[in-house]
Amino acid sequence: MKLRIIATAVACVTLTVMSAAPAQAGPPRPDTIALPNGWQPEGIAIDRDGQAYFGSRATGSIYRADLKTGQGTIISQGPGTPSLGLKTDKRDRLFVAGGTGGDARVIDTGTGAVLKSYQLAAAGASFVNDVILHRGAAYFTDSRNPAIYKLTLGRRGALPEAATAIPLTGAMQYTTGNNANGIEVTPDRTGLLIVQSNTGKLFRADPASGVTTEVDLGGETLVNGDGLLLRGTTLYVVQNRLNTVTVLTLDEAATKGTVTKRITDPRFDVPTTVAAWRGRLYLPNARFTTTPTPETPYTVVAVKK
Repeated sequence: MKLRIIATAVACVTLTVMSAAPAQAGPPRPDTIALPNGWQPEGIAIDRDGQAYFGSRATGSIYRADLKTGQGTIISQGPGTPSLGLKTDKRDRLFVAGGTGGDARVIDTGTGAVLKSYQLAAAGASFVNDVILHRGAAYFTDSRNPAIYKLTLGRRGALPEAATAIPLTGAMQYTTGNNANGIEVTPDRTGLLIVQSNTGKLFRADPASGVTTEVDLGGETLVNGDGLLLRGTTLYVVQNRLNTVTVLTLDEAATKGTVTKRITDPRFDVPTTVAAWRGRLYLPNARFTTTPTPETPYTVVAVKK
């Protein structure tokens, strides 16, 4: 009996020591990730597994990088026209805004195959800039033409045969330069948020009618506003050539916004868009002020929210 008690006690001590041993931590996530030389990135999308996707302004190809390791590969060859704004959905698809191509593509993130292409506007006379997924549809902005383009998804996310153009009317007035750019949803999920790069204004758009109203920013300006990211009532606005991410707090209906802080980093080199994963913001450096060559290096930088 005594031997049995002693053996049990030893086993308990052993289990206690084993459970107290610290878990082995993996290598830290990289703060800066290299993209292929000459890539000319613009958009970023991150899926639930920490796989990040980057389109090339030069070729339209898509590069996928693992945010845990920084390693990546080209998964889809482009059509020779840009790939700009990107968004992933829960069905492992990547929605791509086609810039001067005036088009959009939907890509299988597993195989890189183009599932469907859409001609949204005239090539060369449009600039399809960014995309957001909202309530069973994908919405694309056009920086040259006052409209958003809607892909209405069917049952189980079925892709439609064609897109619908919704004219933008109301407070947003197009003028010279880059107009509608980044797009997000409002905190109450009933409308769309669109930043106008050249005027620095932020607008709320009705996704059905396209009627826009200006968001009251209390005199603040978002000039050079590019990618948008909403988390709760917090809106992150990338001001590309200012090398700044401006952070606003919005009311639920997005009628008013207050600037709460600005994020800068010495590694910023004209960042364009932003996505979040595990407490970090990830931004690709487009380097608009650097003449691109096939050997020009490009990076993605991670900063704290």
